[in-house]
Amino acid sequence: MKDLATLEVAPEAPAIDDSPRHPFLVALGERVRTLRSRRGMTRKAVALAADVSERHLANLEYGTGNASILVLLQVAQALQCSLTELLGDVTTSSPEWLLIRELLEHRNEADLRRARIAIGGLLGGGASASAEDGSRHARIALIGLRGAGKSTLGQRLADDLGYAFIELSREIEKFAGCSIDEIHALYGTPAYRRYERRALEEAIQIYPEVVIATPGGLVSDAANFNLLLSHCTTIWLQADAADHMGRVAAQGDMRPMAASREAMEDLKRILAGRSAFYSKADMHFNTSAYRDNVDDAFVALRAQVREQLGLPA
Repeated sequence: MKDLATLEVAPEAPAIDDSPRHPFLVALGERVRTLRSRRGMTRKAVALAADVSERHLANLEYGTGNASILVLLQVAQALQCSLTELLGDVTTSSPEWLLIRELLEHRNEADLRRARIAIGGLLGGGASASAEDGSRHARIALIGLRGAGKSTLGQRLADDLGYAFIELSREIEKFAGCSIDEIHALYGTPAYRRYERRALEEAIQIYPEVVIATPGGLVSDAANFNLLLSHCTTIWLQADAADHMGRVAAQGDMRPMAASREAMEDLKRILAGRSAFYSKADMHFNTSAYRDNVDDAFVALRAQVREQLGLPA
């Protein structure tokens, strides 16, 4: 999505008085902020899409605003989630959900991952045992926020392995016939997700051996992320927030640095909102450990990938 380039000046935080805030409103506000950050949307963008004032949305996020149910519905639609998800627990929607939740409750991450893979194999919608075959290993997908090094390291990794290299954002633009920004402006995020799905499906179908640099916000769409996990060996390219900012600026895009004095804080929230999803990748590689030494970063990444794929060093 528009991870860094769309960070804007947020309205001043509402004054919080000394009276205790209701725990439900505090938790609701935190969910709104988490969902917004996960999708890489500014408060201004959500307020505009929800047709509410930015101040009203800020009050909601800080747990000081007691919004009407209709306003909450508008905010949920702007964030492309259900009202039940916004309010709290989507797993109260049916008896089967409740029974499944009971089985999964208090399980650790390893157990939950096994359950997800088993369900995916049963229903055909996610990773399965068959996804552990060679075709999955021969497709490498790099995930992470913009500025992590996906394009630079991805191209070099593809050249080293003799694989094709594609940037999914460019494929999305080919399908849409316009830029990513224009897709969002003209058709909205739902249309963008459809183009993203189509581009990903075609890449998986056409390329048995490929390195794919994915958009930073792909993990925000569960269906598209499940598809990626099912058919690709995924690598999370991590970086410190300051490195993300600096690298984007070095590419000539100064908007994230100039747009807001709160840009760094916004970026940290985006990272926090997505990290739980990025962490589902098969491999993690921290490019900040190598700072601006691309050669050393590539050598270390190459060794890690070849070991993972069972290839000679």
